Amino acid sequence: MNIEEFRTYCLSKKGVTESIPFSNLPNVLVFKVHEKMFTGTDITTFASFSIKCNPETIDELRASFSALQEPSYFSKKHWCRVVMDGTVTDKQLYEWLDISYDLVVAKLPKKIRDQINSE
Repeated sequence: MNIEEFRTYCLSKKGVTESIPFSNLPNVLVFKVHEKMFTGTDITTFASFSIKCNPETIDELRASFSALQEPSYFSKKHWCRVVMDGTVTDKQLYEWLDISYDLVVAKLPKKIRDQINSE
């Protein structure tokens, strides 16, 4: 997966917007669903990207995949940094993006979830 494939995949999801919201991190591109972030990456390097994870399985995932590491800026209980070191298949990367997106959508109010599902 390269940065363009990552971007295209994220934008293909319902209700997703992209932005560069952090003035102190002008190279960090963030993808949100209804104003809630589900992933982000440094667009100059694409050396890694952040994903939201299920807190119940996050430790097991990190133990199983060396590319999944604790994030620099986010809660270690809910987020992982995925290092793009070539050890994880694109299929698995897409699955993790799906899980991150789904976790965020699940926390949205029912009215917004219904709106997303009807798009």
